[in-house]
Amino acid sequence: MDDPAFDAELDAELDAVLIGGRERRDVVIVPYDPTWAARFERERARIEHALGSAAAAVHHVGSTSVEGLAAKPVIDIVLVVAEPDREDTFLPPLEHAGYQLRVRAPGHRMLRTPERDVHIHVWTDPADTRRHLLFRDWLRRSPEDRAAYQALKEELARRDWDDVNHYARAKGPLIEAMVERAEAWHRSRQAAP
Repeated sequence: MDDPAFDAELDAELDAVLIGGRERRDVVIVPYDPTWAARFERERARIEHALGSAAAAVHHVGSTSVEGLAAKPVIDIVLVVAEPDREDTFLPPLEHAGYQLRVRAPGHRMLRTPERDVHIHVWTDPADTRRHLLFRDWLRRSPEDRAAYQALKEELARRDWDDVNHYARAKGPLIEAMVERAEAWHRSRQAAP
């Protein structure tokens, strides 16, 4: 989005929640890599080892979780913890396991590897987790939306972004439309006899 007011608003939000400040990085989209699933499994084991029973669920989400979808080579993970409002129950063990806190926002924490190739998202609202899982499942199911999403990501990756979060925000309208279709699909499955 090329709206200076919108960018300034986003920058102010980012400055309030990012640990280490904004980062100017190229957005590189690569073809789907079947090793991403195995990488997720290694990270899942690492997270579960660090947290034990505090890790209620560990989900692979984002583009690397959708077979055939080109993506930034970053494994996105949603971590469901028993007490998401109690940072002390999950943050120190994850930091000890080598992850670094990157985002501390109301209702959301994001940690990543020093190599920046794994992102762990912890949400306090279960609806956020559900939304990420629903979007992933929809992309796995809909070749049309998967192709449209990939095309948008590739087009946006050709732009110069002040921060990778601007790239992520620019995908928002298409993602919202797809989530609406995914919700309708989900409701129709529940209504079916």
